Amino acid sequence: MTTLAHDPARTTPAGRPQNAPGSGQAGPRLRGTAWLVWRQHRAAFWTLIALTLLGVVAMVFLRGQVVDYLDAHPRESGGLPPDFDEYTSRLFSFGGYLGYVPLLTGVLLGAPLIAGDLESGTAKLVTSQSVSRLRWLTTKLAMPGALIALSTAVLAAVFDWWWSPVKERADTPEWTSSAIFDVTWVMPVAYALLTFAVGAAVGMLLRRTLVSMVVTLGVVVAIGVVWSRFRLDLGHILSVSTDKGVGPGAARPELPAGAVQQGEGTYFLTSSGARLDWTACLDKVDDDRAHTACLESKRVIGWSIDYLPISQMHTMQWLGAGIMLAVTAAIVAFVVFWGRKRLL
Repeated sequence: MTTLAHDPARTTPAGRPQNAPGSGQAGPRLRGTAWLVWRQHRAAFWTLIALTLLGVVAMVFLRGQVVDYLDAHPRESGGLPPDFDEYTSRLFSFGGYLGYVPLLTGVLLGAPLIAGDLESGTAKLVTSQSVSRLRWLTTKLAMPGALIALSTAVLAAVFDWWWSPVKERADTPEWTSSAIFDVTWVMPVAYALLTFAVGAAVGMLLRRTLVSMVVTLGVVVAIGVVWSRFRLDLGHILSVSTDKGVGPGAARPELPAGAVQQGEGTYFLTSSGARLDWTACLDKVDDDRAHTACLESKRVIGWSIDYLPISQMHTMQWLGAGIMLAVTAAIVAFVVFWGRKRLL
């Protein structure tokens, strides 16, 4: 258990406690509660820093391979070079791995943050000395929160840099997928801070580290399910259509570069501007005359496709991040208010 008392058996030749501020020990020069929080969670903090650096190095190396391959195989007919699946699958897989960062920050950093101190008695010891509950809570939340924000921002920036050479080409991972959308721009920062705050609040209420980690896991998974369901609702769906018929020789609409088709597929467009499901005359498809008559009776003149353009990606991410940060701020306010009144 971490205490603020000095242990005479663990002092430096200068008479200062080992690892105390100014002792010459490697690490940040911190004082008071900041030093205590670093000491308590330094293993988790250094692990997060090391994993961030490892991820950056890996992405820099893999991006170099992508660029070299694209330079060696010039773009052909609007698509990607042959045998490019290996590189896009790496991109998609790495984005999937980064998608676990919010889960890990919530379960491994947020849940034990306050619960561990309440369970071990460290919180009572610290606040019984010259440290107020407010100061202790804000330091406990601010230090890991700042490190999480910095680490996720770095990972997001490097991943977006890796993805940039192929983001608007065909046959690359769709930007609407969680492996791209949730790990680029501002999204991973907001998402990780939200799950961290959730974990801290759960730990404060349950006061048991292991139970808090299990409950936080369930809550974070539930947040992910809800977010996946409503994420694309943040965008404004556009449509592209044709009016040259729907016969065998009629071309279907072409989507802009980087656009992702939405809905159930392609629709029939009528002369009135209404849209019909493409299966409207499917029962007569074996009889050309009957099928044509069916289409004419419904006044079908072409095709229509719904899509989300990649130009909306950052706007959608800002909206999503804003919602998450607002919820995070509300949770942090609750933790501080509750902690000041009923923590011990």
